[in-house]
Amino acid sequence: MIENIPLQNLLVVDIETVPATSDFSELDDHWKYLWGKKSKSLSRNDESPEDLYDRAGIYAEFGKVICISAGVFVPAAMSGSSEDHYGMRVKSFYSHDEKALLSDFCDMMSMHFSSPTKILCGHNAKEFDFPYLSRRILINNLKLPALLNTPGKKPWEVNHLDTMELWKFGDYKSFTSLELLAALFGIPTPKDDIDGSMVKSVYYEENDLERIRVYCEKDVITLANLLLRLKGLPVMESEHIEIVQS
Repeated sequence: MIENIPLQNLLVVDIETVPATSDFSELDDHWKYLWGKKSKSLSRNDESPEDLYDRAGIYAEFGKVICISAGVFVPAAMSGSSEDHYGMRVKSFYSHDEKALLSDFCDMMSMHFSSPTKILCGHNAKEFDFPYLSRRILINNLKLPALLNTPGKKPWEVNHLDTMELWKFGDYKSFTSLELLAALFGIPTPKDDIDGSMVKSVYYEENDLERIRVYCEKDVITLANLLLRLKGLPVMESEHIEIVQS
């Protein structure tokens, strides 16, 4: 399948999320009760809801999006690279105001990625990024972009590509991380500063959204390079990657 997909039709996406509040104690009584019910299914060693609250960010009902990084492949001639190489433009939407960043992302999607030929791509994104984004967009009373408006569609009508699914080749036994696949294919790892387990503390304790943005963009670039390797193409050179500033 991937051999027949024009890379220029892809929007490569990664998101970063955190719990809705910095600490369980900041929730009101009703939300403490709701998280308490949810956390019962997560507890393995009699952990309390407070102990498990760091995991709230992975659930759209209890978390929020703080950064979306999106990349598009640039044809060889436009990126200044040779014929069998690609470049990429990467733009991030990040803010403490979740509705504002989601609104900006949806506007970009509606303007440039509403065509039926466009494809949304991520790693483990069918399980996490795409449903999470869709839920948070609706929670914030925004309109779903066409590529995320999937309810009622047949599987072959959903233009989503997931590199983890591509790597499974029908094997559903285990999760394979982007970091592991990057190591396997000799792609520079994005985990040279922070990793996903540190995002909450970097956000709430250090208040460093810029650091999270850079981390998220590195994931998008790594994911794009993984796609190139899966297609048997060379990885991108750093000079052919453009970070688009807001």
